[in-house]
Amino acid sequence: MTLDEAEFSLPASRAANERLHALIPGGAHTYAKGDDQYPEDLAPVISHGRGAHVWDVDGNRYIEYGSGLRSVSLGHAHPCVNEAVRREIERGSNFARPSIIEAEAAERFLATVPTAEMVKFAKNGSDVTTAAVRLARAVTGRPRVAICGDHPFFSVDDWFIGTTPMSAGIPGAITELTVSFPYGDLAATEELLARYAGEVACLILEPGEPAPGYLEGLRALADRHGCVLVFDEMITGLRWSEAGAQGLFGVTPDLSTFGKALGNGFAVSALAGRRELMERGGLRHPGERVFLLSTTHGAETHALAAAMAVQTTYTEEGITAQLHAIGDRLAAGVRAAAAGMGVGEHVVVRGRASNLVFATLDEQGRPSQEYRTLFLRQLLTGGVLAPSFVVSSALTDADVDRTVEVVAEACAVYRKALDAGDPTPWLGGRPVKPVFRSRA
Repeated sequence: MTLDEAEFSLPASRAANERLHALIPGGAHTYAKGDDQYPEDLAPVISHGRGAHVWDVDGNRYIEYGSGLRSVSLGHAHPCVNEAVRREIERGSNFARPSIIEAEAAERFLATVPTAEMVKFAKNGSDVTTAAVRLARAVTGRPRVAICGDHPFFSVDDWFIGTTPMSAGIPGAITELTVSFPYGDLAATEELLARYAGEVACLILEPGEPAPGYLEGLRALADRHGCVLVFDEMITGLRWSEAGAQGLFGVTPDLSTFGKALGNGFAVSALAGRRELMERGGLRHPGERVFLLSTTHGAETHALAAAMAVQTTYTEEGITAQLHAIGDRLAAGVRAAAAGMGVGEHVVVRGRASNLVFATLDEQGRPSQEYRTLFLRQLLTGGVLAPSFVVSSALTDADVDRTVEVVAEACAVYRKALDAGDPTPWLGGRPVKPVFRSRA
């Protein structure tokens, strides 16, 4: 249901948030889901979801975007995924030896991502990005990691978090071993590799939306300087193509990491890559062993079944193309609504159609947390839960059209705030905050 803003309150959600904060640091298990990311007293706590809709504990229904931090790309409780999971749970989920489904899931994954030769599964994205870094350091004998400084997140582990404003508890000696390069700038990357000649173990980045020749140039740089090229395909995997960005752009990394959409909300991630490198974490090579990945729950049968069902659904139903078509419709509608209300230069939709985000800009065209708060508040009261505009294939044309209507209403309020030169009267409390900050 949609409520007038004056009537929109979330008493049950507020009480639930208090319970969460009393028991869980930050009130959530992922910082990006924290109530500081939402307008004050308007952070819904979810009861359940189906398809592209979720319901909060107050009984309000929302059209949802960015589901599960981009992990739920088929919609909640997808019947094919649920049936595959249900079938495996009835057979047991974890054993003293590998299950045959581990071989089946590996074969299915490598058929989907043919640029890789071996794969190892885990539960979280951080598990596999850190394993990639460790493996790169082992095979090169080098200490430094070069991350793309324009990409927001790679891991919860020290080698990355030490570079953020939330670096408390991480020794400086570890942080000093991580250096950064700018996305799209081959000359700057080559200068970095020359400055730390013989020290950089790997280049790790999200392949994203490269200019022509950029990924090919990185491939050549990595080869020339003897470092490992790692594609973080957490976001691009399946959403860009079934085989990720590497499949779309035709550039093969040495290692790549997948997660998010791979399990449609179930916990599964993957490290994949060249046999020569991956086997260093195995039992069939003569060199020094690498403790690559060893996770108690990494091969839970139901999560691997979910991953196989997701890949099958993507292939049989053309999900990637659906995501792009839905995203194109949404982006066009939002841009038209913003332009129609005179805020087209302030509410800006960006990104690939399957992975849309929005920027909220102030009177001077600068990113603004205050205007983001205003915008989110209007969306929520209109029944749209949208920390981003990342779509799922469960969204219908009617969902998208309703979203555009709510965006138009939000943009009308946005225009009033711009004309007043101050969004404060429309915030309803403190502004939303960035995830990475040193103080609460």
